[in-house]
Amino acid sequence: MKKLKKATYAIVFAVIFATTFQCASHKEIATTTFEEQAPFKVKPVSFQEWYAGIKVGGTGINVFIPISNVKENIVFNDVYFRNLKGKLVKNEGKYIAVLKNPSRDYTFTKAEKPADYPFILADNECVLSYSENGQAKYYKIATLNEVAGTYYENGLPSIYTKGASSGMASLDEEEDDN
Repeated sequence: MKKLKKATYAIVFAVIFATTFQCASHKEIATTTFEEQAPFKVKPVSFQEWYAGIKVGGTGINVFIPISNVKENIVFNDVYFRNLKGKLVKNEGKYIAVLKNPSRDYTFTKAEKPADYPFILADNECVLSYSENGQAKYYKIATLNEVAGTYYENGLPSIYTKGASSGMASLDEEEDDN
């Protein structure tokens, strides 16, 4: 009878302990909500894996997000895709994010999910974070189109200089939907 009583206490203690001390990242995931309708227009999104030609270059993903009808009160922040995060930057009229894989391998492998990564996404989904009137919001894009990968012989690509964009894929369709 004493063993049954001890077992009961152990089970009750384990349940209380498990429900009290949950990881913070799980709570963040549960409370993150996605916007149903974006206050801007997103055309088909594409991505491209890249490989750097020098040892310290590594691999990563370029994400191309054609966005139009952006209001003045909207500021774009980050893109989350395949367990990677990158800053979304407007470059020559297009929004681009370079997501650097922490692995130094010469072949692309999906990054391990960091402990502080706020989303659970399928391999073909990404999240666009933006601020509207100072309030953080998230918009999930369910389908991305993959374009052929590219090789950068001189290392990590830069979206901040014109000269580095010669090897990056571009979206040929330039429709103006204003």
